[in-house]
Amino acid sequence: MVIVGSKFKDKANFMAVAWVSRVNFDPAVYSVAIGQNHLTHDCILENKCFSINIPGKDLVEKTDYVGIVSGKKEDKSGIFTVYYEKNKNIPLIEEAALSMECKLLDYVKLSSNTIFLGEITGAYCKQEFLTNGIPDFKRIDCFILTMPDNIYWGLGENFGSAWSSGFKFKK
Repeated sequence: MVIVGSKFKDKANFMAVAWVSRVNFDPAVYSVAIGQNHLTHDCILENKCFSINIPGKDLVEKTDYVGIVSGKKEDKSGIFTVYYEKNKNIPLIEEAALSMECKLLDYVKLSSNTIFLGEITGAYCKQEFLTNGIPDFKRIDCFILTMPDNIYWGLGENFGSAWSSGFKFKK
Protein backbone atom coordinates (compact mmCIF):
# COMPACT_ATOMS: atom_id res chain seq x y z
CA MET A 1 0.00 0.00 0.00
CA VAL A 2 1.11 3.50 -0.79
CA ILE A 3 -0.43 6.92 -0.52
CA VAL A 4 -0.25 8.92 -3.73
CA GLY A 5 -0.01 12.67 -3.24
CA SER A 6 -1.06 15.26 -5.79
CA LYS A 7 -1.88 18.95 -5.84
CA PHE A 8 -5.43 20.26 -6.35
CA LYS A 9 -6.03 24.02 -6.38
CA ASP A 10 -2.98 24.79 -4.20
CA LYS A 11 -3.92 22.08 -1.66
CA ALA A 12 -2.46 18.66 -1.04
CA ASN A 13 -4.64 15.72 -2.04
CA PHE A 14 -4.00 12.09 -1.05
CA MET A 15 -5.28 8.72 -2.20
CA ALA A 16 -4.55 5.17 -1.03
CA VAL A 17 -3.24 3.01 -3.89
CA ALA A 18 -2.55 -0.73 -3.83
CA TRP A 19 -1.64 -1.17 -7.48
CA VAL A 20 1.94 0.08 -7.45
CA SER A 21 5.21 -1.39 -8.69
CA ARG A 22 8.78 -0.54 -9.57
CA VAL A 23 9.04 -0.96 -13.33
CA ASN A 24 12.54 0.31 -14.17
CA PHE A 25 15.89 0.44 -12.38
CA ASP A 26 17.85 3.28 -13.99
CA PRO A 27 16.25 5.69 -14.02
CA ALA A 28 14.06 4.55 -11.13
CA VAL A 29 10.48 4.43 -12.41
CA TYR A 30 7.34 3.33 -10.56
CA SER A 31 3.86 2.68 -11.87
CA VAL A 32 0.61 3.44 -10.09
CA ALA A 33 -2.78 2.43 -11.42
CA ILE A 34 -5.56 4.88 -10.60
CA GLY A 35 -9.24 4.86 -11.55
CA GLN A 36 -10.13 7.48 -14.15
CA ASN A 37 -13.00 8.75 -11.99
CA HIS A 38 -10.67 9.85 -9.16
CA LEU A 39 -9.55 13.42 -8.51
CA THR A 40 -5.96 12.20 -8.12
CA HIS A 41 -6.08 10.92 -11.70
CA ASP A 42 -6.94 14.37 -13.02
CA CYS A 43 -4.41 16.10 -10.76
CA ILE A 44 -1.57 13.93 -12.03
CA LEU A 45 -2.50 14.65 -15.65
CA GLU A 46 -2.70 18.38 -14.94
CA ASN A 47 0.47 18.77 -12.85
CA LYS A 48 2.57 16.07 -14.54
CA CYS A 49 3.87 14.91 -11.14
CA PHE A 50 2.88 13.08 -7.95
CA SER A 51 4.32 11.54 -4.81
CA ILE A 52 4.48 7.98 -3.57
CA ASN A 53 4.45 7.77 0.22
CA ILE A 54 4.97 4.45 1.98
CA PRO A 55 3.13 4.23 5.29
CA GLY A 56 3.74 1.85 8.15
CA LYS A 57 0.97 -0.08 9.87
CA ASP A 58 0.63 2.80 12.32
CA LEU A 59 -1.01 4.77 9.46
CA VAL A 60 -3.47 2.07 8.36
CA GLU A 61 -6.57 4.03 9.48
CA LYS A 62 -5.49 7.25 7.78
CA THR A 63 -4.41 5.31 4.68
CA ASP A 64 -7.76 3.56 4.52
CA TYR A 65 -9.60 6.86 5.02
CA VAL A 66 -7.89 8.57 2.08
CA GLY A 67 -8.89 5.56 0.00
CA ILE A 68 -12.53 5.69 1.10
CA VAL A 69 -13.18 9.42 0.78
CA SER A 70 -13.04 11.24 -2.55
CA GLY A 71 -11.10 14.47 -2.84
CA LYS A 72 -13.98 15.66 -5.04
CA LYS A 73 -16.21 15.66 -1.95
CA GLU A 74 -13.86 16.27 0.99
CA ASP A 75 -10.66 18.20 1.53
CA LYS A 76 -8.03 15.64 2.59
CA SER A 77 -5.17 18.13 2.86
CA GLY A 78 -5.21 18.13 6.68
CA ILE A 79 -5.08 14.36 7.23
CA PHE A 80 -1.27 14.29 7.22
CA THR A 81 1.51 16.74 7.98
CA VAL A 82 2.51 17.90 4.50
CA TYR A 83 5.94 19.06 3.39
CA TYR A 84 7.56 19.90 0.07
CA GLU A 85 11.09 19.39 -1.19
CA LYS A 86 12.25 20.09 -4.78
CA ASN A 87 8.87 20.39 -6.51
CA LYS A 88 6.23 22.55 -4.79
CA ASN A 89 3.49 20.69 -6.71
CA ILE A 90 4.39 17.38 -5.07
CA PRO A 91 3.01 17.05 -1.51
CA LEU A 92 4.94 14.62 0.69
CA ILE A 93 3.79 13.09 3.98
CA GLU A 94 5.86 13.76 7.10
CA GLU A 95 4.41 10.70 8.92
CA ALA A 96 5.34 8.33 6.07
CA ALA A 97 8.54 6.35 6.50
CA LEU A 98 9.54 6.87 2.87
CA SER A 99 8.33 9.53 0.43
CA MET A 100 9.29 9.87 -3.23
CA GLU A 101 8.77 12.70 -5.70
CA CYS A 102 7.77 11.50 -9.16
CA LYS A 103 7.87 13.26 -12.51
CA LEU A 104 5.19 11.89 -14.88
CA LEU A 105 6.93 10.15 -17.79
CA ASP A 106 3.98 8.59 -19.53
CA TYR A 107 0.63 6.96 -18.95
CA VAL A 108 -1.56 4.23 -20.41
CA LYS A 109 -5.34 4.56 -20.32
CA LEU A 110 -7.16 1.28 -19.88
CA SER A 111 -10.92 0.72 -19.72
CA SER A 112 -11.36 2.07 -16.16
CA ASN A 113 -7.87 2.80 -14.82
CA THR A 114 -4.83 4.69 -16.01
CA ILE A 115 -1.33 3.40 -15.36
CA PHE A 116 0.94 6.34 -14.58
CA LEU A 117 4.70 5.96 -14.95
CA GLY A 118 6.64 8.24 -12.64
CA GLU A 119 10.38 8.76 -12.56
CA ILE A 120 11.69 9.18 -9.02
CA THR A 121 13.31 12.62 -8.82
CA GLY A 122 13.71 12.72 -5.04
CA ALA A 123 13.47 10.17 -2.23
CA TYR A 124 13.27 10.93 1.49
CA CYS A 125 13.48 8.27 4.19
CA LYS A 126 13.65 8.83 7.93
CA GLN A 127 16.91 7.69 9.51
CA GLU A 128 15.20 5.19 11.82
CA PHE A 129 13.93 3.27 8.78
CA LEU A 130 17.33 2.86 7.14
CA THR A 131 19.72 -0.08 7.44
CA ASN A 132 23.15 0.61 5.96
CA GLY A 133 21.69 3.64 4.19
CA ILE A 134 18.93 1.63 2.46
CA PRO A 135 15.20 1.68 3.33
CA ASP A 136 14.43 -1.34 5.52
CA PHE A 137 10.87 -2.44 4.82
CA LYS A 138 10.71 -4.62 7.92
CA ARG A 139 11.48 -1.53 10.01
CA ILE A 140 9.02 0.54 7.99
CA ASP A 141 6.42 -2.13 8.85
CA CYS A 142 4.58 -1.55 5.58
CA PHE A 143 1.53 -3.49 4.54
CA ILE A 144 -0.25 -4.79 1.46
CA LEU A 145 -3.86 -5.13 0.33
CA THR A 146 -5.23 -8.38 -1.05
CA MET A 147 -8.28 -8.48 -3.26
CA PRO A 148 -11.10 -9.47 -3.55
CA ASP A 149 -11.18 -10.01 0.24
CA ASN A 150 -10.01 -6.39 0.86
CA ILE A 151 -7.73 -7.31 3.77
CA TYR A 152 -4.54 -5.50 4.83
CA TRP A 153 -1.58 -7.75 5.63
CA GLY A 154 1.79 -7.02 7.24
CA LEU A 155 5.15 -8.28 6.03
CA GLY A 156 6.24 -11.72 7.12
CA GLU A 157 9.70 -13.15 7.66
CA ASN A 158 12.47 -13.22 5.08
CA PHE A 159 12.50 -16.69 3.47
CA GLY A 160 14.92 -16.30 0.56
CA SER A 161 17.13 -13.98 -1.43
CA ALA A 162 16.29 -12.76 -4.92
CA TRP A 163 18.74 -13.65 -7.67
CA SER A 164 20.41 -16.31 -5.53
CA SER A 165 17.85 -18.70 -4.00
CA GLY A 166 17.36 -20.38 -7.37
CA PHE A 167 21.04 -20.92 -8.18
CA LYS A 168 20.83 -24.60 -7.29
CA PHE A 169 19.03 -25.16 -10.60
CA LYS A 170 21.66 -23.37 -12.67
CA LYS A 171 23.95 -25.61 -14.69
